[in-house]
Amino acid sequence: MVLSLSYRRPQYVRRETLERRNSDVSGSDKEGASLKSGRSTASAGIPDALTFDKIINGGTCPPCTVRDFMNYLVYIEHAAENLQFFLWHRDYTQRFQEASTSDTSLAPEWTQEMEDESAAKLQKDAVEKLKREPEAAQIFKGTDFEKGAETAIESKDPFSTPPSTPGDGDDASTVYSGSQAATTYRSQNAFVAAGVKQPFTIQPFREEINRVIATYIADDAPRQLNLSAREQKATMHALAYTTHPSAFRQIARAIENSLRRQAHPNFIRWSICNGNPARVFFARGLGVGVILLATVAALLLTLSRAGRGWRALAAIGWVIGIATLIAAYKGMCVVLHGMHHRHVRPWELFIEGDDADDEEASLKKGSFESFGSSNSYEDEPWIVKYEKRNVVRKVFDREVWIQEPVLRQIQDTIFIQSMICALFGAGVLSAIFVAVPAGGFLLNVGCWEN
Repeated sequence: MVLSLSYRRPQYVRRETLERRNSDVSGSDKEGASLKSGRSTASAGIPDALTFDKIINGGTCPPCTVRDFMNYLVYIEHAAENLQFFLWHRDYTQRFQEASTSDTSLAPEWTQEMEDESAAKLQKDAVEKLKREPEAAQIFKGTDFEKGAETAIESKDPFSTPPSTPGDGDDASTVYSGSQAATTYRSQNAFVAAGVKQPFTIQPFREEINRVIATYIADDAPRQLNLSAREQKATMHALAYTTHPSAFRQIARAIENSLRRQAHPNFIRWSICNGNPARVFFARGLGVGVILLATVAALLLTLSRAGRGWRALAAIGWVIGIATLIAAYKGMCVVLHGMHHRHVRPWELFIEGDDADDEEASLKKGSFESFGSSNSYEDEPWIVKYEKRNVVRKVFDREVWIQEPVLRQIQDTIFIQSMICALFGAGVLSAIFVAVPAGGFLLNVGCWEN
């Protein structure tokens, strides 16, 4: 069973494209409905069985599980912090709502009216700040120091510069993740930079919120989210007031929008590819080579005294070559597709024997932990091993069965589309060569006897 022959795989969505689409969306209701349904214009080409909610809720099979999604964000998209924060916020919302302790009343909801009022106040403060410091604002305008200059001007805090601490020469993320004092200091400094007072420490989950601030929101955080200065300050104002999950409403909406409308379509598009880059490049070269060989054979038959029907034999090579080339253009190898196999990902390739369970647990633990160091993977041992691997071994890397049935349907559909295009192209070329009169330049063996 295949999908519609008019199927098109999801288009690759760039961050700039997503931002432009967001600016074109008018009204929060339209955006909220899109996020609630899990569908959007960017999700065209994604079947219902592979929607964002299906993947997050564990309703899919490899290679389209939430773990595969996380690995894609870590190693390919380099934006795993979005999914890590999304999963934490969903879990935190559930735990906060299920908490039966009486101290939850100390953390009231951050309403939409409060958010709008805070945004208006931030806008007013920004205008007044530019009036007070016009020269400084003009100097730093349009530079990387603009955000830092605004923060320093607004806070007017002589202690805004972090003091030197033991271990500054070590990895900052390691020092931060292993020290509760560093976490507290980073969160407190974030409140000072946002120009708000320190929050009440007796509110529920305040310690966890401080860890979230130090991990995802504060400047130079190990998993810092891609937030604007206004979003960062607005969130800090909300967190200074309450630890209610609604305090994250603004950035949670932006993160979920990015996951649904950019990361998810890109992940499905990437998952459709069943071969690594070396195998896909080899398939493209093979397709071009077969097409050229078939064309040369057709030319030789046309220039000879052979009958016109013999020229149609070149159509076999054209069908194979064109189908292989089109499938490779979409990241698929027809040989792997024939067995419904895919290449093992480089970060999974060197997991063997008894180390498989430990390595798998290590990968899952490192990326699915809500708090920890940055998502850098440059020091992982598989990188050096894979770089030393020769091209031939990469082309014929280890293969595994594709378990997700809908993904196999997508690949079947793309293969059939490639075959239809190949048959049409081969038919046109065959008609052209058959219609051309024989050249008679290449003599057969019998001509030399006369």
